[in-house]
Amino acid sequence: MTQNVWSEVDDYISGLLVGQDEALDGALRRSDEAGLPEINVAPNQGKLLNLLARVHGARRILEFGTLAGYSTIWLARALPADGELITLEADPHHAEVARANIAAAGLADRVEVKVGKALDTLPDIDGVFDLFFVDADKVNNPTYFRWALDHSRPGSVIIVDNVIREGRVIEADSTDPSVLGTRELGSVIAGEPRVSATMVQTVGSKGYDGFALVLVER
Repeated sequence: MTQNVWSEVDDYISGLLVGQDEALDGALRRSDEAGLPEINVAPNQGKLLNLLARVHGARRILEFGTLAGYSTIWLARALPADGELITLEADPHHAEVARANIAAAGLADRVEVKVGKALDTLPDIDGVFDLFFVDADKVNNPTYFRWALDHSRPGSVIIVDNVIREGRVIEADSTDPSVLGTRELGSVIAGEPRVSATMVQTVGSKGYDGFALVLVER
């Protein structure tokens, strides 16, 4: 299999089950025009996030890593009218683009974009969340996971993206900080008795990677 095949299959899935969407397509277009990196989730992955949040009945969501707000829009659309999503973005320019995209999608009333490094903004956030989507710097994923667990309840779901690292997650002798952070995250999850979890490998338009899905049980 090749990257071309993976991308074509993703296009097929998105065309069949996601379709065109003015707000989401516009968010990607504005992201490109603003020069943001093309590291947003794929459309079919965005819909997966939306479906998971809807199946879970999430009312309060915390997202680590906003970029242009593409995944934010998918997640916020799963919320009820009185729901809340807080998304954390370190880069002020990215946050500015994201706010415009979120407003264009008609979701500004239920989404708050907090600007600054997550480790600096997390102390200002209170309460318990139903769902967490972690898609920020991989070095700090273990810290983000621990914070999420401390602000969860039995039944909360934690999703961590990019945990396979093109297969390099198995390299015990790696010196790559992102791989090291991901391996530490795996160890933390595996040693945490309050959760049940798995990791899933994925291929598609974004290459070879995967995500962790964690259910907080107690």
